[in-house]
Amino acid sequence: MAVRHQLIARKPAAVWEVLEDSRRYGDWVVGPTGSDPLDDSWPEVGSTIAYKLRLGLLEMTGRTVVRRHEPPRWLELEAHCDPLGSARIALDIRPWGEETLVIVDEHPLRGFGGLVHNFALDALLQLRHRNMLKRLAKVVEGLPPEADHSGAGRGPAAERPAGR
Repeated sequence: MAVRHQLIARKPAAVWEVLEDSRRYGDWVVGPTGSDPLDDSWPEVGSTIAYKLRLGLLEMTGRTVVRRHEPPRWLELEAHCDPLGSARIALDIRPWGEETLVIVDEHPLRGFGGLVHNFALDALLQLRHRNMLKRLAKVVEGLPPEADHSGAGRGPAAERPAGR
């Protein structure tokens, strides 16, 4: 299992502003080029975005489905890319003083990636996560300061206890 964390110098509301914008997916996720929502409900559970993936000269299509969306704490995604299979990507967003600690946990679920899952694949995922979390921090920290108070990530789930 590949788990990595990043401290982002903004409050969780600013992080959620980026996570909840399907057009920004390709700005922080390593691999996809662009992103196109397949419906208008991103990031509600079941909503999907599509994108292109390039691995060297090979270009594939991918899609990501939201499996869990509980602001201000959790966003879990299932990323599909045939013929590679799918992976679970969980983002745990925690207030950390005036900043935010983001923890990403990814592991293969189905297909080829699940069959060959080993320490070497986890090492590659660690490199990917390092870049992805740095990109997320750069995007979030580039937002205007009012994003810290925008109300992103608010709603019924926002009132749940933080330990949930």
